[in-house]
Amino acid sequence: MSEEFEDDSVEQDCPPVGLPAYMGTFADLMALLMCFFVLLLSFAEMDALKYKMVVKSLDDAFGVQREVLANDIPKGTSIIAQEFSPGEPRPTPLKEVRQDTNDETREALEVKMDVDARIEVAEKKQKEQITEESLRFQKALKSEIKEGLIDVETQFDRIVIRIREKGSFQSGDANLNREFLPILDKIRFVLSKTDGMIVVAGHTDNIPINTPRYRSNWELSTSRATSVVHQLLADGAMPPERFVLEGHAETQPLMTNDTSENRARNRRVEIIVLKSTSQQDVTDSIERLNRDYESVDGEVTTAE
Repeated sequence: MSEEFEDDSVEQDCPPVGLPAYMGTFADLMALLMCFFVLLLSFAEMDALKYKMVVKSLDDAFGVQREVLANDIPKGTSIIAQEFSPGEPRPTPLKEVRQDTNDETREALEVKMDVDARIEVAEKKQKEQITEESLRFQKALKSEIKEGLIDVETQFDRIVIRIREKGSFQSGDANLNREFLPILDKIRFVLSKTDGMIVVAGHTDNIPINTPRYRSNWELSTSRATSVVHQLLADGAMPPERFVLEGHAETQPLMTNDTSENRARNRRVEIIVLKSTSQQDVTDSIERLNRDYESVDGEVTTAE
């Protein structure tokens, strides 16, 4: 039995060692094809605009048009507007808003801004800036404020530095006291670090004045404001175009002119730093976009 088994094993055909011969040719062919397509890809140039147009035509052909109702979350984003819809909304008889979502190729970017939201942001930023600059004045004039020579206040869109007559002017005179000049130097230094128009306004009490030099409180209040402006412009650190000169005489009192203390409070010169309004800031930002980028079509809408 053992001899017969050995004879049978010798007679069987064994498969050849290794892969079939055709696999070498097939592998070479696949490698050549891969190199050929890689070479084609290396010579190819991708046109992103044409690619998008082709994809867009396929989207339109296969019906991706949809309706977006008013209570749905707007689809799409914009780097300028926080809420942006990709299609133009159209009014309908129903209580809903429907829009097309087709994104046609356009040469201009349409910018729509919610004025109320933009104004709110601008007002917040402006308020922070006014507070910061007011603290800067208070820090620079800390000793003068403590002595009662200067008052610093913040109002909606302005900073008011109020110079009292005490220590700054002689009674009935518009010449600044020499001892007060260093205080104006401090004010000038801080003013040079701010922006906005500067209004210098003179005020008096209701006691009439009639001297060879000043015929009325109008001339006295205007002359005192002029003296302050000249001192602020002495070193040329600020352009004269920023300044506006006003004289109000006794027409804008802080207190009733019934006591000597109240009349002393009313005799003052105010340096008012005016900031631009928030509405103007929003309009200027739209105009700046239109000026800097010709492809921007700006539109301002007010939220109702």
